[in-house]
Amino acid sequence: MSRYIVARANSLVFAGLVTILVLIGGAIWDRFNASSSARDWTEHTYAVLGTIKDLNLAVRAAESGERGFLLTGGDDYLAPYNAALDRVGLLEGDLQHQTADNPAQQTRLHTLIPALQHKLEEMGQAVEARREAGLDGALGIVRSGAGRGMMRAIEATLDAMNAEEQRLLAQRQAAMEARGAWIRGLVLSGGILAIAALAWAARLLNQAWLRSSQVETEQRTLALRLRTSFDSLSQGVAVFSTDGRLTHWNECFQILLDLPRAMARVDTPYVAFVEQTAEGGAALLETEQQIRYGRSLPGQPVTYERTCSNGRHLEIRRTPMPDAGFVLTVADMTKRAQAEAVLREAQKMQAIGQLTGGIAHDFNNLLTVILGNLELARTKLDSEHPLQIRIERAVWAAQRGATLTSQLLAFARKQPLAPAPVDLTATVPDMVPLLRRTLGEHIDVRYVETAGLWPAMADAAQLENVVLNLALNARDAMPGGGRLTIELANKVLDDTYARHHAEVTPGDYAMLAVSDTGHGMTPDVLACAFEPFFTTKPDGKGTGLGLAMVFGFIKQSQGHVNIYSEPGEGTTVRLYLPRAVGAVMTAAQRNEAPIDLPRSSATVLVVEDEPAVREIAVAILSDLGYHVLEAADGEEGLRVFGAHASEVNLLLTDVVLPGKVRGREIAERIAAIRPEVKVLFMSGYTENSIVHHGRLDDGVQLIGKPFKREQLARKVAEVLGLSATLGVSDTGNVVALKPR
Repeated sequence: MSRYIVARANSLVFAGLVTILVLIGGAIWDRFNASSSARDWTEHTYAVLGTIKDLNLAVRAAESGERGFLLTGGDDYLAPYNAALDRVGLLEGDLQHQTADNPAQQTRLHTLIPALQHKLEEMGQAVEARREAGLDGALGIVRSGAGRGMMRAIEATLDAMNAEEQRLLAQRQAAMEARGAWIRGLVLSGGILAIAALAWAARLLNQAWLRSSQVETEQRTLALRLRTSFDSLSQGVAVFSTDGRLTHWNECFQILLDLPRAMARVDTPYVAFVEQTAEGGAALLETEQQIRYGRSLPGQPVTYERTCSNGRHLEIRRTPMPDAGFVLTVADMTKRAQAEAVLREAQKMQAIGQLTGGIAHDFNNLLTVILGNLELARTKLDSEHPLQIRIERAVWAAQRGATLTSQLLAFARKQPLAPAPVDLTATVPDMVPLLRRTLGEHIDVRYVETAGLWPAMADAAQLENVVLNLALNARDAMPGGGRLTIELANKVLDDTYARHHAEVTPGDYAMLAVSDTGHGMTPDVLACAFEPFFTTKPDGKGTGLGLAMVFGFIKQSQGHVNIYSEPGEGTTVRLYLPRAVGAVMTAAQRNEAPIDLPRSSATVLVVEDEPAVREIAVAILSDLGYHVLEAADGEEGLRVFGAHASEVNLLLTDVVLPGKVRGREIAERIAAIRPEVKVLFMSGYTENSIVHHGRLDDGVQLIGKPFKREQLARKVAEVLGLSATLGVSDTGNVVALKPR
């Protein structure tokens, strides 16, 4: 129900109540006037009765005085007689005046007045006769009986008039009583109605008070909710009046602008906040001149960003209000800036990964052909042949190219990993002697570990490459010698640390730190340290992929890497590897390579779309005694397998194949026909068909391109299960899956 309808209903009720009260008051006033008139008429009747009585008494008094004078002849009796005569005249006039409104009484009065005149004349004649003729003359007049008859007529007339007045008196008293009853009833009704009206008004007032109290309570609750919501905002909000003075604000406004508590009070001018937040002469907030004369559309908000000296990024928004004041909103965009930086880094990584993936496949195929042919040529020549040196140098160059490709894939997080729980206290100490021999005597290698170190979840072989890369970088930073320290410790990266590093997931980590006492890095160099191909070394002394590979490996392992460096003091690289919980720990194994390569007469089906790679793979396997079948794509591979289904023991297929049948699909179809056939994938650039989130799928065996003759021989023998243990002299591109 609308407020207008309620107000109109209340007005109508009030008007009706007033009308009833006015009517009752008017009726009471009328009855009161009528009662007053009845009372006046009653008093008038009493007055007429009194006049009639007095007239009767006056006539009798005159008659008594007359008779006393007649009997005694004394003049003393004439005084009452004369007084009565005078009074009769006055009363007669009063009676005539009092009964002027009563025709019946006037008629009787017209009869009475002549009778009184005759009676008074008769008494006057008797008095004169007594004086002149004595007692006998007066008695003659009295005995005539005329006076007695007139007296009876006078008394009869007065009695009739008295009876009439008594009747009128009774009638008027009855009317007065009736009017009194009316007045009492009306007063009683008016009182009851007034009491009911007061009770109804009290009820309305009580309801209005209750509603007002409820509304007030709701308003207080709403104000409290709004205030709580206002204070709970992650944005700082302040409201300024028309004259630029603070009226409302929340706590976040004070925190984000780092304002002293004394400034957060009502009526603080806006210019005071501008002066307080200014840093190094540069204003953080808009000045009053900018607000007044700035180029902005009327009524439209103005948004700008500022970076504080503490590194915090703020987005400030000024929104005009209808009353010419404005609302100032301050948002902390530090996390967004960090997220954008992470996104830019991810986009850069994705772009490099796409570029790398396109190159790696073809480049690794070329390296596979080069290495394979060099290996075959070396086996055909005597160890003392002059060309052996040339072949060795060519092999070294090809392996160097393979290393560069591997580092690019590591940075782009495209290398397949086989992470497993690693006991760093067993893996890292075994590397210290190797590092001392590699780095030279001028580098003092120290190792520090913590008791109760947690196992780390990582690919042990790749982790060794990371440590070796960091050690080589440290050696280059200490050309005159120095100290290299490898430290192991347990670390917990909490929510506070994660808030300042957007890519970090809070949790337990095993930390591996590599520190040196070299020349260190400046902040500008440190900001670009992980970028691929960035290096401070002279031309020809570095590729700029070492730290890029470290960064890619750590991120692909779902870890975190941090560099702390001071120019002239040294550098510390901390690797945070996720803690492995509830798993059996392993350590990297380095077995001595056997002299003879494993051989077999098993049948191997080779599916490779690159003819040169297929040719070298077939040549290596044939040279090792295997019976080799070959196919150029997936469909041809299925046809060849169909023709020799009972003979094939191993499928060696490239992951990326042209046509509709890819490497993973041909493996699945052959497994559906003969589950006992082993499968070994080869690729220079893995795709999502066998690798997900950088990790090989369960049960997948992969050899990376380019591979050496020795690596292919051992990997094929391992997959076929020809030997329980196979030594590996160089596992750089050979990945054996371990259960996750």
